[in-house]
Amino acid sequence: MRRFGALFYDALIVIAIEMLAAGVIVALLHALMALGVFNHSGYADVSDFLTNHPIWSPAYTFYLVVVWVYFFVFFWTRAGQTLGMRAWKLRIQNKDGSAITVTQALIRLGTSGFGLANLCVPFDPQKRGFHDIWAKTEVVVLPQAR
Repeated sequence: MRRFGALFYDALIVIAIEMLAAGVIVALLHALMALGVFNHSGYADVSDFLTNHPIWSPAYTFYLVVVWVYFFVFFWTRAGQTLGMRAWKLRIQNKDGSAITVTQALIRLGTSGFGLANLCVPFDPQKRGFHDIWAKTEVVVLPQAR
């Protein structure tokens, strides 16, 4: 239950960060339009341009995916916790308690299935999700602060 609570908290945070990241690009394109450097002719507005242009639409989507991935990789490799995991007193680590690597974080994220990998937890004797098994990581519950 803690894992899904942390996932929900992190989803809200990532949505806010993605909105900010998208807003930065839209504001930048509007500034370039004001300077006469950029023109979205053939499209209703900047949003239409970013979602329908054959080159910029995939580039914009890739940018948003990178922002999303960076959030998890940054927090998992630095402190072993995202903000949601911190609220629910969870930490991701190696078996020896050390911080996970960028490669492990990417494997874990790539095999997580947007949280569905946690459905394996009740059936694993060590309480690992599918993504924990593949990345050779473990999620531990931290003790309560006094």
